[in-house]
Amino acid sequence: MLHFLPGSIIGFFSVILYFANTILWLVPILVFSLLKALGPIALWQKFFSYLLDQMASNWVLFNTFIQKLFTKTKINAVGLEKLKMKDWYLVISNHQSWTDILILQRVFHGKIPFLKFFLKRELIYVPLLGLAWWALDFPFMKRYSQHFLKKNPHLKGKDIETTKKACEKFKHKPVSVMNFIEGTRFTPQKHKKQNSPFQRLLKPKAGGIGFVLQAMKGNLSKVVNVTIYYPDGKPNFLDFLSGKIKQVYIAIETQDIGESLKGDYVNDRAYKIQFQKWVNQLWLDKDIKMQQLEEQANKDMSCR
Repeated sequence: MLHFLPGSIIGFFSVILYFANTILWLVPILVFSLLKALGPIALWQKFFSYLLDQMASNWVLFNTFIQKLFTKTKINAVGLEKLKMKDWYLVISNHQSWTDILILQRVFHGKIPFLKFFLKRELIYVPLLGLAWWALDFPFMKRYSQHFLKKNPHLKGKDIETTKKACEKFKHKPVSVMNFIEGTRFTPQKHKKQNSPFQRLLKPKAGGIGFVLQAMKGNLSKVVNVTIYYPDGKPNFLDFLSGKIKQVYIAIETQDIGESLKGDYVNDRAYKIQFQKWVNQLWLDKDIKMQQLEEQANKDMSCR
């Protein structure tokens, strides 16, 4: 509606509205998180978990309104029709830009449960946000390095147990756990440094989602495999806020988490190798999908 404004003006007002929207929902989330913490009864905590998730979803809804108010970014997404709110998902995606998070929140809003990320245990101590993440049931995980475990063998398996405990709340409440398994945003420099075998992607890290599936065994039912492509070039956050991104292409593929994807990633070497092969094949297919999305974008451009 206000697309005619200069990019600098759009970016300025977008930042203000994003900040206001965040404060608008952060305050009640913090208040209700304290109420949630005061009630040890499971039913009490479950009620507030649903209420807090709704607040977070409203935050995404208002962010989407801001985007539509100032920008003409068209999101071409396919594969959403198989998704539903009452299911348990592991969502994985390639990582192009920090903008990915806002785009994916917008695309999946109302389609699957609110996206949640596994966070390092230390982040629970971040002022205000740590409490908000806890209130929104973001699972906190503690990972020990092999070097640390050699010095402290009595802690072996403790990280898995801690994560399993954090995931107990998801047994009776649908959830979407999000993971960018490249571990970082794609840049040509990182691609070259890794000597990545993929043309358009960094190497995937199987350990993160292997750990998640082991910790949440039986609590996740489907993998949502997302491929995101920006035909205008990989945007920075300011580009997106300023309305410079005209098109985004997203391909979504869903598959059941069968028995072959369930196992002990930490201790079962055969399963670990099999799982890594599965992840690598996903990325080989995703590399091809990126090329297909590029071709589709070029075709759409030529038809205008």
